[in-house]
Amino acid sequence: MPVAPQLAALVEGVLGAPLPVRIRAWDGSEAGAADGPVAVLRHRRALRRLLWNPGELGLARAFVAGELDVEGDLAEGLSRFWRLAREHGPSGVRPTRSDALAAARLAARFGVLGPRPHPPASEARLGGGLHTRRRDRAAIAHHYDLSNEFYAFLLDPRMAYSCGYWTRPASPSYGLADAQRDKLDLICRKLGLRPGMRLLDVGCGWASLLVHAAQHHGVTAVGVTLSAQQRAFGLARVRELGLDDRVEIRLQDYREIDDPPFDAVASIEMGEHVGEDNYPVYARQLHRLLVPRGRLLLQQMSRGAAGTNSAPGGGAFMERYVAPDMFMRPLGSTLDLLEAAGLEVVDVHALREHYVHTVRPWLDTLQDRRDEAVALVGEEQYRIWRLYLAGAALAFEENRMGVHQVLMVRPDAEGRSGLPRARRDVVGVDPAADHAAAGNGSVRDVLTAAPR
Repeated sequence: MPVAPQLAALVEGVLGAPLPVRIRAWDGSEAGAADGPVAVLRHRRALRRLLWNPGELGLARAFVAGELDVEGDLAEGLSRFWRLAREHGPSGVRPTRSDALAAARLAARFGVLGPRPHPPASEARLGGGLHTRRRDRAAIAHHYDLSNEFYAFLLDPRMAYSCGYWTRPASPSYGLADAQRDKLDLICRKLGLRPGMRLLDVGCGWASLLVHAAQHHGVTAVGVTLSAQQRAFGLARVRELGLDDRVEIRLQDYREIDDPPFDAVASIEMGEHVGEDNYPVYARQLHRLLVPRGRLLLQQMSRGAAGTNSAPGGGAFMERYVAPDMFMRPLGSTLDLLEAAGLEVVDVHALREHYVHTVRPWLDTLQDRRDEAVALVGEEQYRIWRLYLAGAALAFEENRMGVHQVLMVRPDAEGRSGLPRARRDVVGVDPAADHAAAGNGSVRDVLTAAPR
């Protein structure tokens, strides 16, 4: 009997619903949905992985190993399964004992029983205590030291690897590079940067904010990162632009920064990497490194409310292949920790939908120029990034993950913030840009306008 119809019947029994995608098995047989993406089982080892690790981890390992593939829109396929999960409620899809027995009998019939397959080579294997300095360096290196050439291939020319700020709809005259420039400038304006100020960027990446702040706002800046490749790239860029006297980049853990307080501090999508237990340490360090009345801008991802994304690290795939040891919590919990450190929250700006528009160009570049990506990082990493970016775009689109810019101040000894009274002056909004962005008329255009 053909393989695919038997698999489809098993899966539909577990789901309690028709299969949302089509299946093509290694024998060429097909079953399932008549339209949409096709899940291709290229090797029966994929089923063995699922027997040993049912659920996301088994599927992820099979996909990374190339034993499972998807033809068509990968994000659409993921969306169809997420839709089913939502319909099942918070408990999700839970196979019964009889489901497990049926799967074992089918596996024996297909000849897939056997020892546990080795994980793909790209799976993270970290040692040591969680969020020790040595392990944090290894976790950061796993993702960010992949290849400067690959990130230059994927990102905009500034090498900004974080959510952009789309002040206009995407068009031939306004794209990812413009949205990243507008994000960097928004951060600088929210921080109130002026010539002569000292800026600290904790988790500075490839130095996009350091360079922008020095060039366009006249500050002197210090950036710290745990990625040796990021630092090497940033230093070369700083030298090329003649900014050596104004920008310093260190290979340094945030816990080791021992400078006098700075006039302003930024930390862009780095707080997700410090861990739950260390987050109070991180928040207190940001407070200590800021002068009284100084401003802090934190851009950080969050997971949704209970029931929409209960995995603090983003799930088994993210934790094993993309960002090991990452921890995300709901926004309110993060604000509590920041306030407990003595910081006053001034403004919270949701950028979730902006991230959808940011990730999609990265995914388009990856898929449209597949051969270049594989030449840079290999087939496994290409497959990891394809699944990672497709899943990320979907998670932000469906509000299972969020990202916010949180503007804070360290009040002085008398409790004064030193902030102007007008909100526009505090959050650094350019009224002309706000008007231009909102003037196009559609609801989606207004959503991408500067905050009101």
